[in-house]
Amino acid sequence: MHHLLRLFLVCASLLINHGFAGKMKIVEEPNTFGLNNPFLAQGSRLQPKVTPSPVSGPAHFHRLAGKCFSLTESTYKYELCPFHNITQHEQSFRWNAYSGILGIWQEWEMENNTFTGMWMRDGDTCGTRNRETKVIFVCSASSKLSQVSEPSTCVYSLTFETPLVCHPHSLLVYPTLSETLQKEWDAAEQARYEGLITEQGYNNLLKDIFEDAGLLKSQKVKKKPEVTADSETHNSLHKCTEDFQKQREEIERLHALLTQHNIPFDSKQNEAKGTVVETVEDQHLRGDNGLLDLNQVNSPFKST
Repeated sequence: MHHLLRLFLVCASLLINHGFAGKMKIVEEPNTFGLNNPFLAQGSRLQPKVTPSPVSGPAHFHRLAGKCFSLTESTYKYELCPFHNITQHEQSFRWNAYSGILGIWQEWEMENNTFTGMWMRDGDTCGTRNRETKVIFVCSASSKLSQVSEPSTCVYSLTFETPLVCHPHSLLVYPTLSETLQKEWDAAEQARYEGLITEQGYNNLLKDIFEDAGLLKSQKVKKKPEVTADSETHNSLHKCTEDFQKQREEIERLHALLTQHNIPFDSKQNEAKGTVVETVEDQHLRGDNGLLDLNQVNSPFKST
């Protein structure tokens, strides 16, 4: 009887320890909850301010969508979910331990036809601004978070090591664009080369191309109705003036050519449109009488 009682107590002890083993994990990591934890009730999760931008950029990076990588530094645990968000959780038993969002996926940073980082913006409020994080890529044999810093208040820098950036062409921007957008970029490059647009104009064209490709978060809805309206009007007036001047020079050249060959014509000034209508009476050239003084264009019958 005594032997059976001891066996019963041992079995009960094993069952109790096994039954509460899962719950003990909560004590080991008291604050590993937040936006990316699917097992918590919705009201207990971190609440993002905006919706993440669509997946974009190099095609081989798209495999990171839906994956998360964590790093614990000091008393904080950081969790990066590319194309989604980055969160920070204080590993503390304090009743008000911090757990928050350091940024929601927004757009790429690009320079010299190269992707230089991912921007996670619109995180939790931090004073008068929102927290934001730039993710920098470094070549490595495996994908992992390696470092987190805060170079300025509420702006974080996160280093992500991955074999996806080891190829020298892995971060080029141009190959990720559609054929139509590539042609637009080619045209912008040609216009800059020929001096038809300024460097600022070229950068503005690239910005529009990158927004259309989904690489940059579009600002057209917020800014264009107010800012670009004046700019487009200015450009339209400037182009109109240039076209008028070219037309005027062409008309003067034609006047000189007709007069040089003794071809009569009628000139009627249309004041409303500012154009000249010409009627040529004889379409056959009458021979070259030599160069004509342009000062006599309006008086073809004057004696030279």
